[in-house]
Amino acid sequence: MLNSTLETQVLKPQLWVAHYSDYLYGYALSRINDPELAMDLVQDTFLAALQKVEGFEGKSTEKTWLTAILKYKIIDVYRKKSSGLRNAEQHHEVEEQDFFDSGDGHWNTAHRPADFVSTKDPLVEKEFENIMQQCLKKLPNLWFAVFTLKHVEDELTEQICSGLGITPTNFWVIMHRAKLNLRSCLQKNWL
Repeated sequence: MLNSTLETQVLKPQLWVAHYSDYLYGYALSRINDPELAMDLVQDTFLAALQKVEGFEGKSTEKTWLTAILKYKIIDVYRKKSSGLRNAEQHHEVEEQDFFDSGDGHWNTAHRPADFVSTKDPLVEKEFENIMQQCLKKLPNLWFAVFTLKHVEDELTEQICSGLGITPTNFWVIMHRAKLNLRSCLQKNWL
């Protein structure tokens, strides 16, 4: 029975563009925020898959296999774009001390987070998504990569650290600062 299941998982490269290009493009674009680069990554994914056809074991669907290849290509882009914590230190928009009282570590009244308005209105949700994307684009490349891998891709911290060449301590500092900057940007542009 198992063999018949594996036999049905035959690759059909001639159909990849028609069946998967839109999905893969949307996947890449949501993680890269660069339409031209997203298109290039999808093309690179198809080329890499063609080169690895012999290695396909049939344990997943074509779509899952192609998405996994694309995911690694996106991580490579993050790795190349990130120039390390040194660069991230120089470009952050908001200083931590602006938000917290140095005496007790609690929020300063002026920077206390406002409550986000939760709504089921699709137009409001779409507007929020657009503003969130704009705020994400303002993050330094390394911060964007770390935040996206953790909160969009649901990658493990250890995998992110090894993939991007950062220490766990650097990861948490970057994550903290990225969240502070995103919250600040959302408060300025959304609330």
